[in-house]
Formats: sequence, C-alpha cells, structure tokens
Amino acid sequence: MAKKFAEHQGMDLVATNNEVLAEWKKNDIFHKSIDCREGQPQFIFFEGPPSANGHPGIHHVLARSIKDTFNRYKTMQGFKVLRKAGWDTHGLPVELGVEKELGITKKDIDNKASDKYISTEDYNRKCRENVMKFTKEWRQLTEEMGYFVDLDHPYITYDNKYIETLWWLLKQLYNKGRLYKGYTIQPYSPAAGTGLSSHELNQPGCYRDVKDTTVTAQFSIKNPRQAWTRHGRACFLAWTTTPWTLPSNTALCVGPEIDYVRVRSANPYTGAEAIYVMAEKLVPTMFGSKVPFTVLEGSFKGKDLLGIRYHQLIPWFKPLEGDAFRVILGDYVTIEDGTGVVHIAPTFGADDKKVAANYDIPPMMVLDRDGKPQAQVDRSGRFYRIEDLDAEYVKSNVDP
Repeated sequence: MAKKFAEHQGMDLVATNNEVLAEWKKNDIFHKSIDCREGQPQFIFFEGPPSANGHPGIHHVLARSIKDTFNRYKTMQGFKVLRKAGWDTHGLPVELGVEKELGITKKDIDNKASDKYISTEDYNRKCRENVMKFTKEWRQLTEEMGYFVDLDHPYITYDNKYIETLWWLLKQLYNKGRLYKGYTIQPYSPAAGTGLSSHELNQPGCYRDVKDTTVTAQFSIKNPRQAWTRHGRACFLAWTTTPWTLPSNTALCVGPEIDYVRVRSANPYTGAEAIYVMAEKLVPTMFGSKVPFTVLEGSFKGKDLLGIRYHQLIPWFKPLEGDAFRVILGDYVTIEDGTGVVHIAPTFGADDKKVAANYDIPPMMVLDRDGKPQAQVDRSGRFYRIEDLDAEYVKSNVDP
C-alpha cells in the first residue's frame, strides 16, 4: 500500500521549515547530496563571500536563495556540486569600525609620537578579530534558511593561501599578455589613504547635503565662423557644478540632436559685446529678464558643432599628448539644466573619461617629481605645486 502523505488543516510555514531542517540534519542530506555523486562531473561553486563584520540582512537571504537554486539544479542533473563558503575580510568598513571603537585614526597607527599610538601588529590583530565578529549569526541564518554550503571549510580572503592564489592567477594572466596598465576614475579617501568601492560609498554617513558654488564658464572659440563674430567674441557657455575641475578641462560635449543657438549679449565682467553658443531651450533660464540678450536667427544641431576648437580656459598646464580643446558629442547631455554644453575633465569623471576616449581626447595630466603622470590634484585633493613637479616637465609644459 502506498504511503499516505500527511494532511494539514492549516499552513504553519515556520513549523514546516523546522521539520524539514530537522530531517535534513538527521540524515545529513547536504553531504549525502555530494557523496552520492562521487565520480560524476563536477560543478564547483565558490560563494561570492559576504563580510562577517556585519549582520546578515534579508537581501542576503534573497541572493543565497538564487545561488542555492542553481546548485540544487546542477545536483539534480547528476553533477557533483562542491559548495565552498567564504568570508570577505578586506575592506575599509572593518578598519573604520576598529578605529571608531579604539578612538584612533590612521595617523595614530605605528606613530610613537601620538598619544593614541597603536602598533601595526596590534591594529591588524584587532581588525582580524572584528572582521569575523558575526560568523555565529551568519551560520544561524544559513542553516535556518536551508542553504547548502560548506561553512566548516571556508576560504578566507585574509589568509595567505588565498592571497597567494590570487597573485598566482594574476601571473598567469600576465604571462598570457592579458594585463595592461591604464587609468580609471575612482572615488578616493584622503583620510583613509585608499580608493573606495561602491559598497563603501553606501556606508551610513558617507554622504551629506551641502550647498556649493556652480560656475558658468566662457570658452572662447578658435577661428569662429565669420557670421559669429559680427557682435563680439564668440564663446561656448558651459555650466559646471564642480568648478575645481575647470583647470583640467580638455573638451566640451554637446548633445548631437539638441538645438543650439547664438545669443547676442554682453560679457558680465567687461561689458564688451559677445556671442554665446548654448542650447536653445535653456536660454531663458541662463539669461533671464535682468540681462539684455537677443537670440540670433538660425539654430543648428549639436552634431554640427563637432570638432570646433576653442582656447584653453586656464592655461596652467598643457596636455602631455593628444589633440585636446575641441567639441565632441555625447548622448548623455541633457537640457534639464545648465547650458546644454558640458565641460569635460577626463581625470575627474567616469562619464567624462568614457566620452573623451571615444574621440581620443587626452586627460590633463602632470608629471610629479618622480616623472610619473598624475592628475592635477594630489591624493589630499590639493593642486600640485610647481616645486612638486618634474623640473624638465615644468620648463616645457608650464606657462610662466
């Protein structure tokens, strides 16, 4: 006679979950699901490791449910599925947590002149303790949700074996010629002395609202069309929320299908007549009712401006190489605010770097004392001083 399935009058998911988990534990189902596939093709799973220095959350349950689905599916297909757990122990949040707990900063580490001196060894030891602080809670969550993963033999990213494995893998890529040196735009913390990941940028307190100065800059056009010079100097108007990046400008970007016009007005500083090129829709916003202006007849698309050259705004330095100071096109340019002309500084913006690379626009780099290319600001956010730059570079590239 066939076994009769148990009948339930109500749905108690917690009780059902506990019954199933107890049955799995009693019969060691997780390990049996691996052992019974001995000799079969392997599907190897290394978990993208969570950080044990923080409590697990519901988003971890969701992510692990998806991972578990794939592993169980491959097991049902006949694969031997080894599932290795891991702990991500590298990261700024661990260091910041330790420093907050001890009441220290990076400047106190290995600094015997500091009243809060702590040796590098003691600091690292404390970080190792804190980074594994919530492993008990992680194990409880893992077991209660029925996630099959080997927590007894995890890989740990601070372990020398793991680190040496990564170096070995990088060496294999290098030997095959698949590594190259380049530049990316990364958020950087002067206080911590390190770049910041997207995870670290989402830490509580990372952002705060501030009021800042915006600038509308006038970029004088080189060899403008004759019709553009009948009423004074012709300029592109570009609006920026990061005026400190203007010395590093190497291009201007316009929307290819945006309508642009010439506006006859006066230079607000000298009073001289001038022609300003900007997006047609934003003219009323930029000039308003207090500034006399006239929109000259005839509009044109942004793509008609491609390649027009302009004078460098702040000629402190010259690009190390390449063809800079010209108009390029970008689909991301909007006419929601500003002027419809975007100032491009490839050393300080990911979008700027990407669109500039499309047109071989070089970044504004300088050479430091060691002859290495650097952005115009150092790791503390200060502009490089002349005395901090390569002497030969200064002679040939820096205007007196």
